[in-house]
Amino acid sequence: MQDAQDVQRPDWVAHAGELFEAAMFAGDASALDRSDDVLDAVEAPLSMARGKLLHVRFLNDREENGRELALFERAAELYRRLGDASGEADALFWIGCWHQVVKGDGVTGRPYFEQSYALAQSVGDQKTMSYAIRHLGFADKDAGDVDRARQRLTESVTLRRAIGFRPGEAAGLVALAYLAAETGNRSVALHHLDEAQAVAESCGAKAVTGWIEQARTTVRA
Repeated sequence: MQDAQDVQRPDWVAHAGELFEAAMFAGDASALDRSDDVLDAVEAPLSMARGKLLHVRFLNDREENGRELALFERAAELYRRLGDASGEADALFWIGCWHQVVKGDGVTGRPYFEQSYALAQSVGDQKTMSYAIRHLGFADKDAGDVDRARQRLTESVTLRRAIGFRPGEAAGLVALAYLAAETGNRSVALHHLDEAQAVAESCGAKAVTGWIEQARTTVRA
């Protein structure tokens, strides 16, 4: 509650109010279209934020909430309308993630990841690229293409390392560890986990540290 109280009145509220008055009282018809752009630019990231929070809640309690998909689809539509390729790529990734992770349907999720990666690559958005290629790697693994999965998971880690996304780098190394273990390469798996732990501890990624410990138990079993 304190966080909500600390949020100051954003500039867009005043701007939207001014545009409303321009349209309502000054007869400025163009203010209506400008209002749409202002509000779309607010609604798109708000939809993304709400959708991502619902996804984390799903990961915590495994209770599906259909609003998650609706929020990401709305964000994708708004970002497309605004011409924001990076935002649209992010939204497309999360639509794919909903299908793959929440519904367990990687086949349906794959084209969203592919679109997300291509769009993010076109504007140099390496963070979104790292997410999309990571989940394409998971789809490859599920399809039995281990070599392609390893290449894509490695690319995700490389991208994250390049932009200093340390928690994501650690998470990516955990994924590579699981893949190595599943293919019988226990020593490589443990090496990835040692590296992941060092990265996670360096950036305070406590949740990822928990994933690492869980992975060690699995690898050593």
